[in-house]
Amino acid sequence: MRVVKEFIQEEIRISVFSWNNKYILKYELGPMEQTFKVSEMDVLEESDLESFWSGEFFDQVKIRFTEMGNSFRAQVENL
Repeated sequence: MRVVKEFIQEEIRISVFSWNNKYILKYELGPMEQTFKVSEMDVLEESDLESFWSGEFFDQVKIRFTEMGNSFRAQVENL
């Protein structure tokens, strides 16, 4: 597995890997993570991946983290 890029944006750690002809996009926030796989055949250049950490897609990732965090906290409180 090759690390393509790692950085933090708006408190979310974003890691991009290349493995088995796929790009693996991993978003981490606290104890939660979201992972997406994109075929390398669907991406002309690695710079095209930047659309995954901007705009509507990244907004949806943030919303999903909020929902995940709410569910996780509610479950922990019920232990």
